[in-house]
Amino acid sequence: MLVAAAVCPSPPLLVPEVAAGAAHELDAARAACTDALGVLAAARPDRLVVVGPADRSGRGPHPAGTPGSFRGFGVDLDVTLGTAGPDSGAVERELPPSLAVAAWLLERTDWADAPVEGLGVGEPLAAERCIEVGQTIAAQAGRVALLVMGDASACRTLKAPGYLDERAADFDAAVARALGAADVAALRALDAELAYELKAAGRAPWQVLAGAAQGAGLAGTLLYDDAPYGVGYLVAAWS
Repeated sequence: MLVAAAVCPSPPLLVPEVAAGAAHELDAARAACTDALGVLAAARPDRLVVVGPADRSGRGPHPAGTPGSFRGFGVDLDVTLGTAGPDSGAVERELPPSLAVAAWLLERTDWADAPVEGLGVGEPLAAERCIEVGQTIAAQAGRVALLVMGDASACRTLKAPGYLDERAADFDAAVARALGAADVAALRALDAELAYELKAAGRAPWQVLAGAAQGAGLAGTLLYDDAPYGVGYLVAAWS
């Protein structure tokens, strides 16, 4: 059963070494992520599942001990998702960027001593399938926590990665309301086609959360809502 969830943005710019001279611009977002992870730790879960967007090579499960890095962003920095167990086999691939950011967040936080695993989900994953995946995750253990990585629209300004789209602000506001209220129905109802057009990478992970939280009766708090660089970044905690 899902007992807590944290929702965080997934840009590698959250990592100060990647952001370099602009690192201070996301200080508030980093602080909010730390607070959200504190809610997860306080819930004392039996298992933590980290869910984030991934391209084809990064989709699927990533066991504890999977390495990641930010070398692709010009930074000599490596991370590991949790600690591999004694019976773990060799890991054949690296974490996708969103899960590498999650691993970085966990490494800098006083995290609870619970098994961790990752799941990379692709943008095309249909809402119904996202819900099913979330339900399966929630049934894995008596007390499950989710760390959900993903960004809102990338079309909030003229200089945004997706240029300015007048629909972006309303879309992001609706997601912010849903995350702040732990509104499972609203997350389930997100328009996948519109999210794709607005380059909102968090749509599928948020709908996985909706599936996992169905019937859990969690309350939500929105901890951060801003659009630096024209991209919607949201942080929320559910417990």
